[in-house]
Amino acid sequence: MHYDYAYFFANNLYWVLLIPVFILSLYAQMQVSGSFSRYSAVNNRRRMTGAQAAEAVLRAHGVSNVAIRPTRGRLTDHYDPRDNTIYLSEDVYGAPTVAAVGVACHEAGHAVQYAQGYGPVRLRSAIIPITNLGSKFSFILLIIGLFLYSQMLFLVGIILFGVTTFFQLVTLPVEFNASARAIETIEGQGLLEDDELRGAKKVLRAAALTYVAALLTSLLQLLRFVTIFASRGDNGNRRGGGR
Repeated sequence: MHYDYAYFFANNLYWVLLIPVFILSLYAQMQVSGSFSRYSAVNNRRRMTGAQAAEAVLRAHGVSNVAIRPTRGRLTDHYDPRDNTIYLSEDVYGAPTVAAVGVACHEAGHAVQYAQGYGPVRLRSAIIPITNLGSKFSFILLIIGLFLYSQMLFLVGIILFGVTTFFQLVTLPVEFNASARAIETIEGQGLLEDDELRGAKKVLRAAALTYVAALLTSLLQLLRFVTIFASRGDNGNRRGGGR
């Protein structure tokens, strides 16, 4: 009876929390798109492009030999440690806007993290192989385990999904730290005026919110899978005890 209540509570908690988390995810996406669009239309007074801003961050931290290249798409900016290159989208690389400076400095912050051996980014890099494995096979194993009523396959699926959730958890300090490095350099080097800096902060905060929403969504899914696993195990034990 105690277990039935616990399962009922956990199952309903999932559905209750799903609504605000879903709303948060939509809000975060709207904020990213809206903030980026708004401040992409505002040129900074120094006419500094995203590429130049990224160079300024690297230079301020004594990091060299990092390539900065344009890439296609919108909001496709990222740092790739495999070829030690910062890739900036078309709206950032050559654009002298407030949004471009904020985004480019953030990506340069990631390059600095790798150059300085920042702890969380090293941990994230170490678990990438198993995270990739989890993202490819966790749902497959969960579905197969569910339909074949295989607790073992379902458990392995949960573990792999848990690894991907842990990866998202580790990603939070990595992203927050990259933004902190970006803002610190923008202020220290005077890349943006005070009113422009506020715009850059809004863009970076909106982007950070998407990572928070993604983690909460993943945690809720993990809770759901664990609840299903526990209920199936309990039902199996009851059937076994009734023989």
